[in-house]
Amino acid sequence: MRFLLPLALLAPAFALAGCDGGKDDSQPGIVTNILDDALPNAQQPPPPDNAIVPAEPLPDIPQPEDSAESSIPAPLLGRWTGAAETCGDRAAALELTVTPDRLIFHESEGRVTAVKGQEDGRVRVTADFTGEGESWTRTLEMKPSADGRRLTIVNDGASVTRKRCN
Repeated sequence: MRFLLPLALLAPAFALAGCDGGKDDSQPGIVTNILDDALPNAQQPPPPDNAIVPAEPLPDIPQPEDSAESSIPAPLLGRWTGAAETCGDRAAALELTVTPDRLIFHESEGRVTAVKGQEDGRVRVTADFTGEGESWTRTLEMKPSADGRRLTIVNDGASVTRKRCN
């Protein structure tokens, strides 16, 4: 008898649980958006009396477009390869393609985040690299030769010179 009383109290709850409110959904009895069912005409409450309201509209701050500070200069752009390698050999270890916003090496690619020119013609390029399942940030110093046919890149103190392919 002790167990029958709680079951009798729960019977109406079980009966209501199977009710779908008259909706004809693909899965009857399932509510897909409980907030719409619980608060069908809900609206944002008005701001409190002590709310802070700006006296002036917020300024329209223009977002900078691609600026020279994040683009590699034109003399460095193009395809490069090792001095002793053949142009067009995509498997060459020193293969490099330089675009205004990317450094594409044989097994890694860097997205340029900053470019800073130096007085002696060197360009410091900082890029976020990915390759072979890893990610890193690196700053390279790049300097073209006077005739533009060679490009020297200094990376962590090591220097490599490449020749222009196009």
